[in-house]
Amino acid sequence: MKPIISIIVAIAENNAIGLENQLLWHIPEDLKRFKKLTTGHTIVMGKRTFESLPIRPLPNRRSVVITDIAGEQIPGCVMAYSIDEAIEKMEPGQENFIIGGGSVYRQFLPLADKLYLTMVKKSYQADTFFPEINFSEWKKVEEIDSQDDNHNFTFIDLER
Repeated sequence: MKPIISIIVAIAENNAIGLENQLLWHIPEDLKRFKKLTTGHTIVMGKRTFESLPIRPLPNRRSVVITDIAGEQIPGCVMAYSIDEAIEKMEPGQENFIIGGGSVYRQFLPLADKLYLTMVKKSYQADTFFPEINFSEWKKVEEIDSQDDNHNFTFIDLER
């Protein structure tokens, strides 16, 4: 049984997702959604994304960290040394969440079964971007507009 590969990401209008290994915004509702969706699941990320987390590893999740440094180990994490190895270490038949960064998203987007997007309605200066999404490949499951004091955003869930 193959794993279900889900990408979860917050994207600005210009596809920006990060600057200097940090998120571009603080949206509490988005962080709550991330926690609700990923808790109890495997999360897959690159090493720089892991290093950017406020708590490492994130609690109540199985963390698979992709690195190109052979033999590198991070306590409390499952290590993968390629995208293929990361897929082998996912939970078969279960939803596994890809949480970044840019290079990891780029490699997993063609393989993803689901996308959980937070579309932030503003452009940002960034050094990391999400790849272009061909929306014709996806079916919209849900769309919810929201806002807080500083941001307008939309949660969009898509499936292939």
